[in-house]
Amino acid sequence: MFRIWGKIIVGEKIIKQVVYENDEKYVHSHFFNYLADVCEELDIPTPILMKTHIINFAKFRTVRFLPRDFAEKPEFDKLVLDNITI
Repeated sequence: MFRIWGKIIVGEKIIKQVVYENDEKYVHSHFFNYLADVCEELDIPTPILMKTHIINFAKFRTVRFLPRDFAEKPEFDKLVLDNITI
């Protein structure tokens, strides 16, 4: 089981957040599916996922998506995903 804390940030304030839980074991190759589920719950478009995003999440337990990572211009400054599994 793992949990991902997804936060939409404007300026320095969290304007919307969600905790995504999955009972399966975390698999790096399924990260896009996890990201899509988090974005669906937050009701935002899914950003373009690059290999560096997956590496940052695996290595530092966090990843940030900026407006340049989205095909459409989002209404927020960044999307942050944190691995909160203990």
